[in-house]
Amino acid sequence: MTHRDDRVLAIMVADCMPVLLASVDGAVIGAVHAGWRGLAAGVLEAAIAAMEVDPRAVHAWLGPAIGPEHFEVGDEVRAQFLAAMRARRRDFSANASGRWQCDLALLARQRLARLGVTRISAVERCTYADAANCYSYRRDGQTGRMAALIWRHAGGP
Repeated sequence: MTHRDDRVLAIMVADCMPVLLASVDGAVIGAVHAGWRGLAAGVLEAAIAAMEVDPRAVHAWLGPAIGPEHFEVGDEVRAQFLAAMRARRRDFSANASGRWQCDLALLARQRLARLGVTRISAVERCTYADAANCYSYRRDGQTGRMAALIWRHAGGP
């Protein structure tokens, strides 16, 4: 988070979701790495609290992330979400291998809405499925990252 001018915030992700935050007046910005661990642990709640503004005055942007068709998790991950986030059981769909399909963007939207954030924009792009535009560790099996940036600029253009 920053209130300072001429600062760039960056989040590096592979299949996790970058979340960029800005107060409506532009006075404070933030960048959040929102993978399943962070979402379950309350990273969005911590970020909104750190902004020290009314959540109704925050705009959130959800970047590309692995989509629910390709993000398979086990019982232990689902249980963490159900306990820590009060996620609904129907937010996870069972698959043929006895595991669960997880929708990070849906879970992030729910968390933000519970906090009072109503201005939510999203890139509807699955990192796994969109090989032409996105890096995916789960798809490619090798390390690499994409960056999401947000900045405050003092003065005019």
